[in-house]
Amino acid sequence: METLLCNCASLRGATRALSSAYDEALRPSGLRVSQFSILVKVASSGEISMGELAELIAMDRTTLARNLKPLERENYLRIAVGDDRRERIVSVTASGRKVMEKALPLWRAVQTRFEQKVGKREARQILALTKSLVAIGRELSAEQE
Repeated sequence: METLLCNCASLRGATRALSSAYDEALRPSGLRVSQFSILVKVASSGEISMGELAELIAMDRTTLARNLKPLERENYLRIAVGDDRRERIVSVTASGRKVMEKALPLWRAVQTRFEQKVGKREARQILALTKSLVAIGRELSAEQE
């Protein structure tokens, strides 16, 4: 059988390996990189609806809700009912800001190490490329519907 080269599998493998490295670096804060990223996105938005947050981080609402539960349980996030009773509004609590402050230097350190290994210019290119890959993935999904 021929060897199949799958772009998706390759990207998922890279994501798992990098997530593991970032998770290990963030371990002293008690956060995983996925949790840290969510806290940062919510904090930079002030208050944000779950739908908008899901769109912003390219995650389906069900997966997002599952990822928000531990952050809400730890009192790092507050989830309130919006004007439309079906809408949920997410905001960072004081405890959430405190844990983000603890995690930020840990994140910066691993981010710097990543940039040293891959190169600063290449790291910026990776960010641009992954942003376009999100758009391409959404287009491919829409074509399937």
